[in-house]
Amino acid sequence: MTQVVLTIAAVLFALGIYGVTTRRNAIGILLSVELMANAVNLNLIAFAQTLGSDGQTFALFSIALTVAEVVVGLALVVLLYRTRKGIDIDLASDLRS
Repeated sequence: MTQVVLTIAAVLFALGIYGVTTRRNAIGILLSVELMANAVNLNLIAFAQTLGSDGQTFALFSIALTVAEVVVGLALVVLLYRTRKGIDIDLASDLRS
């Protein structure tokens, strides 16, 4: 059972990496990062079930950190949209100057 869960988590993580590298949309990139974080949480829970460690506690803290990351990321996307009238990731490099 654990092997199936770890395989699903690996597939989710690979899909997240694919999404981060191919998306031009800032929201799509944030969704892909969220998918990767959920794959990590799934791994933590699977290892906690197998090894009997405190993986569930680590997963809970990881979820809290992911929520904070999403809040900051969405704030940046809103800022990007307000200043450049689009959420294409190439527009973010123009904010430096």
